[in-house]
Amino acid sequence: MSDGEAWRGDIKARLYERVRERGYESITAFANERPTASLVALAEELGREDVAGVQVLSALLYEAEQRRQVTRFVRDVLVRMLSQSLPDGWPAVLDDANRFKVAKALGRWTGYTPETHQKQVDRAGDALLANPPPPGWRPLGPDDELLRTLLPDEDA
Repeated sequence: MSDGEAWRGDIKARLYERVRERGYESITAFANERPTASLVALAEELGREDVAGVQVLSALLYEAEQRRQVTRFVRDVLVRMLSQSLPDGWPAVLDDANRFKVAKALGRWTGYTPETHQKQVDRAGDALLANPPPPGWRPLGPDDELLRTLLPDEDA
């Protein structure tokens, strides 16, 4: 991204134009095909020069709110953060280096979580640290069984 191009013009229209050019009806559908890609990678695929990861994040949250699937969005963001920080899955040993990687993923996840879900995310993060998943665990999408246990979908 260069010279603030991502912040010029109609951002929302640009995002939807780009996903439709790729055969998707929504940002969510586009992102669902790439469940472990970082927000930056999604943005770069849509437009290296004029799309930012935070714009993709915002659009994903907006769509999740419209569909009443914010908890699924929150799990989706965790999958992306874990994939970035722990590409080989959950570490077998939480030494200082691995503890930092886990903290980085959980911290970024918390920062990207809407206020409405902060308490659930805090509890889920605490649960992951208190009862770590098996070594190598790497969720491949927001519907991962462990993630759905930690953050169940809202009742419709």
